[in-house]
Amino acid sequence: MSLHNTSEHDSIDTRALMQRIANDLLDSYDEELELEIEDRHVDGAGAPMPADRAARQQYFRELFRLQGELVKLQDWVQHNRQKLVILFEGRDAAGKGGVIKRITQRLNPRVARVAALPAPNDRERTQWYFQRYVAHLPAAGEMVLFDRSWYNRAGVERVMGFCTDEEYEEFFRSVPEFEKMLVRSGIRLVKYWFSITDEEQHLRFLGRIHDPLKQWKLSPMDLESRVRWEAYTKAKEIMLDRTHIPEAPWWVVQAVDKKKARLNCIAHLLSQLPYQELPRPAVLLPARVRHPEYLRHPLPADMYVPEIY
Repeated sequence: MSLHNTSEHDSIDTRALMQRIANDLLDSYDEELELEIEDRHVDGAGAPMPADRAARQQYFRELFRLQGELVKLQDWVQHNRQKLVILFEGRDAAGKGGVIKRITQRLNPRVARVAALPAPNDRERTQWYFQRYVAHLPAAGEMVLFDRSWYNRAGVERVMGFCTDEEYEEFFRSVPEFEKMLVRSGIRLVKYWFSITDEEQHLRFLGRIHDPLKQWKLSPMDLESRVRWEAYTKAKEIMLDRTHIPEAPWWVVQAVDKKKARLNCIAHLLSQLPYQELPRPAVLLPARVRHPEYLRHPLPADMYVPEIY
């Protein structure tokens, strides 16, 4: 191949890569549009539309339907005093946070809360390994979504050398018994692993580098995970093999397509629970009580937020 042809091929590859990054950024901006689109008619007027636009409308339509079911699930959990724990694990940039956001987007934060624990501090490192996670487990009528969990020991801690071989093996001896104990106590435990390819993670990291709104998501540990891709793969395979138990099996979500992964995960979660829609009593808005002697005192103008928009 001539030098000219090689240069032209590299230019085409670069343009294709930049287009993929742009598409990924557009997808991330769609996330911020969903709350607005909810109040609009997603059905078109019957006129033909581009395939990508039709697919996006179908995605939103299905997402809103599933979120409506999640509200029913929330009511069932609260009414029947259920205790639900959902674990989300996967490689960096696999989309765990995106699906957690879609699940909790319409729910009551007093019922459905997210536990995203930072690295343990010096005191926590001396505790029983599971102790800091136990503090976040749900009471009756609650659901907790763990954005990463006690499986940090089987993943990042193992790969990065943050735990000893003895601590690693003790984790695998303990975690099946720990999860069986949770299930026996009445907690419903669902575990998801989000799976993406090497190429897709590379693309998403590039997207974060080029998106100032997402650069905070890219940590030194994320960058190191690229170097140690194969070590993380081996750690994942061992983890799934040794902790896939009947009482708390793993479910793998194909997450290269983020939108499909969100819908598939939510639909599967709903299928795992015998929830039912609860009848809601009619709500009557009472009339405001007015008293002739009531006077509203004006606030000083300098207390108001400037209306610059």
